[in-house]
Amino acid sequence: MSNDLPIRKIIHVDMDAFYASVEQMDNPKLKGKPLAVGGGGKRGVISAASYEARQFGVKSAMSGNLAIKLCPELIFVRPNFERYTEISKRIRKIFFDYTDLVEPLSLDEAYLDVTQNKKGNPSASLIAKEIRQRIFEDVGLTASAGISVNKFVAKIASDYNKPNGQKTVNSEEIIEFLEDLDIRKFYGIGKVTAEKMYQKGIFTGKDLKSKSADYLEKHFGRSGKSYYYIVRGIHNSEVKPHRIRKSLAAERTFYDNLTSEVFMLEKLEHIAEEVAKRLNKSKVAGKTITLKIKYSDFTLQTRSKTLPYYVSDKDIILDTAKNLLYQDTLKESVRLLGISLSNLNTETKKKPETESVSVQLKFEF
Repeated sequence: MSNDLPIRKIIHVDMDAFYASVEQMDNPKLKGKPLAVGGGGKRGVISAASYEARQFGVKSAMSGNLAIKLCPELIFVRPNFERYTEISKRIRKIFFDYTDLVEPLSLDEAYLDVTQNKKGNPSASLIAKEIRQRIFEDVGLTASAGISVNKFVAKIASDYNKPNGQKTVNSEEIIEFLEDLDIRKFYGIGKVTAEKMYQKGIFTGKDLKSKSADYLEKHFGRSGKSYYYIVRGIHNSEVKPHRIRKSLAAERTFYDNLTSEVFMLEKLEHIAEEVAKRLNKSKVAGKTITLKIKYSDFTLQTRSKTLPYYVSDKDIILDTAKNLLYQDTLKESVRLLGISLSNLNTETKKKPETESVSVQLKFEF
């Protein structure tokens, strides 16, 4: 592995089926049963599935209708994000007992740089094992961990021995480890990109490593260069303890498709209210308001407007979203609406104080 930076010791901790596991912990009657968080109703989408449900092929982002076909005994529960956030804070408190270099990715996963740690323990593998044991004893949940010299390999490794396991990939093992992996296991390579790679005869890390940087850039654009480096174990991104939020959003999927803008106004008001509530809770404001529209054919359209000032007020957000809604005719009936604010005042990079409007249309896979 070619890397001029000092060798780091990075742990990626990933909770096992977090939302579902919290529900099973809080309600012992659900333990050992196939469980889905979310996904209820005609248009419900699953947020998380227990390992018992995953055995039937049920997974997150799957529609509840499909999940129940795969697993007729599936139990649906409503998500309780306040509870998940509470548990997440308890887990992070454990992380900070070992290092201040903690970078949360979501409620259920985080990177830890333990190169220099508060316990004076030279073994990142032993630290990961101790952290997982403490999470189990203090919180009651299991976690998996990946340990390596960079964030990319650590994240892949954390999925290797799930659930309730860990995998250490030392610097001298990285190339062989990555070469043997199916490219679908590479963090950052999604379903669409994986299919494109398959069509070009790239099935494993070894296949990917055989391609030149020019070839990868030609066929995969700007991401191609990053693929060239990561398959060689080169990923120099540091663990950043203060990740800056870049956007804040809320959205709703409807039980029945909406066919007119008039029917959508009430829905937008509720969504704008939720966005404003989250902005105020996080004490942030934004300039760019984006309306997300998902049509019945799953085409996704975004319409954005950048204001010359920061906003967090519900009425301004709603008025802007309404204007964006009426900006162009609807191409189909609508199954989902969302509002997001970006260009937040937490970002350090200054943007021009101008107003702009944009529309983007794409197909969501």
